[in-house]
Amino acid sequence: MGKKNKNKLKHKSHLSFRLNVVFFVVFLLFAGIILQLGVVQILNGEEAQDEIDRTENTTTSIPVPRGEFYDRYGRVVVDNQPLYSITYTPPKGVQPHDKLQLAEEISKYIDMEYEEKLTDRDLKEYFFLKNEEEVTARIEDEDTSDLDNGEVYQLQLDSITKEEISNYDNQTKEIIAIKKELDKAYTLAPHVLKNADISEKEYSTVAEHLAELPGINVTSDWERTYPFDSTFRSYIGSITSKEQGVPRDQLDYFMSLDYSRNDRVGTSGLEEQYEDVLRGTKEKVQYETDKNNKVVNSKVIREGERGKDLVLTIDMELQEKVNKIVQEELADAIHKAPGQNRHLDNAIAVVSNPNTGEILAISGQTYNRNPEEGESRFTDTSHQALYNSYMPGSVVKGATVLTGLHEGAVTPGTWINDRPITIGGSQKGSYTSNIGSVNDIQALQQSSNVYMYFLAMYLGGEHSNQYNMNSLSLKNGTFDTFKFNFNQLGLGVKTGIDFPYEGIGVAGQPTNPGHILDFSIGQFSSYTPMQLNQYVSTIANGGNRIRPRLVKSIHEPSLSGELGPIYKDYSPQVLNQIEMDDSYIKRVQEGFRQVAQTNRGTASHIFSKKPYSKYRMAVKTGTAQSFKAVFDENGERTTYDNLLNKTLVGYAPSDNPEIAFSIVAPYLGENATSTFDISNKIGARIGEAYFELKEERAEKGITENNTEKETEE
Repeated sequence: MGKKNKNKLKHKSHLSFRLNVVFFVVFLLFAGIILQLGVVQILNGEEAQDEIDRTENTTTSIPVPRGEFYDRYGRVVVDNQPLYSITYTPPKGVQPHDKLQLAEEISKYIDMEYEEKLTDRDLKEYFFLKNEEEVTARIEDEDTSDLDNGEVYQLQLDSITKEEISNYDNQTKEIIAIKKELDKAYTLAPHVLKNADISEKEYSTVAEHLAELPGINVTSDWERTYPFDSTFRSYIGSITSKEQGVPRDQLDYFMSLDYSRNDRVGTSGLEEQYEDVLRGTKEKVQYETDKNNKVVNSKVIREGERGKDLVLTIDMELQEKVNKIVQEELADAIHKAPGQNRHLDNAIAVVSNPNTGEILAISGQTYNRNPEEGESRFTDTSHQALYNSYMPGSVVKGATVLTGLHEGAVTPGTWINDRPITIGGSQKGSYTSNIGSVNDIQALQQSSNVYMYFLAMYLGGEHSNQYNMNSLSLKNGTFDTFKFNFNQLGLGVKTGIDFPYEGIGVAGQPTNPGHILDFSIGQFSSYTPMQLNQYVSTIANGGNRIRPRLVKSIHEPSLSGELGPIYKDYSPQVLNQIEMDDSYIKRVQEGFRQVAQTNRGTASHIFSKKPYSKYRMAVKTGTAQSFKAVFDENGERTTYDNLLNKTLVGYAPSDNPEIAFSIVAPYLGENATSTFDISNKIGARIGEAYFELKEERAEKGITENNTEKETEE
């Protein structure tokens, strides 16, 4: 009995010991947990809570509409048409499968064009997302250790066969097209998913289901519209589409200026030249996201403002009239002598205010001899006025006379007998015969080549006054002196026009003295029609070479539909004043007046007759020899055709100029005499159109600030 009790006590003591060990271990575990909780709470509590509450702020920019264009009378030239728009703003961390799911969901509510938009890669990427495990397994046996993720992915796509992607139905292709558009969006940056041909039903249906479409929103967008259609479009320029976005070759530049990759930007013309003001100020929005990349808050930190508006120097009503005049005279010349004028297919005209440099109209028209069905007879090629240069002929003789007077080669009233001269057996004379003795003014009036030849020889130190010479030698620097003075007038240098590009003509390098004589009559170097306009404007205004302008002023955007306050107004900018005596300029002005208004003037048969005589124009005509290659059916050059450029520069009225014009009609046939007046007719009709419009507007009380107001009766 005693022994039994002892065994019970012994067993009980062992049990108590084991329980104590267990309790002790449990105690240590709890102590460890409590200690760890204390460390977390006391030492790392703030850091842990920050991790729980972690959010991140991201700022994004929302595009605004571009500025609009108006002509000098307030007519809208470029407008923004409002559009329904469906946008997608992807959150952070969105995955391809998420976008595919969204594409499948939104395809229930919108239509998306897919014809000619989907590539094989687009179809393969869709197949991959739908069959990822299967496609991934296809290359598991290949060694991809040296490949990056992109290269592995390309291998996976390459394993997808043509047959596997060839039987998608239209609904599936639409989903793929939507997914492709979603892929173009950048994190937290709104991207236009669709803004063309959105019906009210599509717009409202998407709006009703926004809660089911993460990142999708309904808003408004815009597209450029042109109330005057193609008129002046080559100078307005172009912008990229939302699909094109920022030009890839200028990506770094634009991104540094807070552009997004899919922003629309100006790529040519005035859209490019004035991009910095037309683009507007983007709205900046700050998004707050949690650790799961979910947007928990957003706020506008900068209000957006659409782009500033441009008021052009162009008078669109005059512009349309000038286009019509050039077209009609070009067509008339071609129809009158179709065989002889087989190379004539275009004409260019520039009209400006010579006192301010403002371009009022600029036209280049190309005639299509064989238009296809629905194709226009004329193509607007106005860019030729800035891009193309032409041999000008006698229109530059005003610059030659000014050079001679200024450099002392001739004096006012110097007489020279105009009869052919022979140098080394080669004869050179004037286009018009029997001119006789002329002074500097009459040499312009009757377009004497011989006067200019002797002037050039005097400038070069040759004073023998011989009409028959075995050879000719001129002092070094003669050509440079000519060029310097011509440059002062705008010939052979950039005009400085506010446009992304302009040509400066072709400056020949003389290899013999005869070339310098040719230069004096406009038969050596070539110039653009815009350079010719700046040149004649400098003469018209008394010696100021003024920078030509296409934009008159920049205005703040307005919500009222009218022009806002002026942001920047462009005053006339004088590039240089010619260093020539005022009396010399007046003599050239008188010579130009006599060309148009006196009996012996080379253009008086048009400008001194009604209805043009009442506008008192001053002009200088020009004819330059030119050449054009002739090719056979195999594209091989066979010969050159001898052709003529017919040119004209002028201004009106001669005593108080309001407009200046330059006209070029290149490549007329040498024997097409019935059409030689094409440039004169264009110039005369442009002068008439300008003053008729001026009279009509005066009667109606129309000013540049008000196109509607009429005079009270």
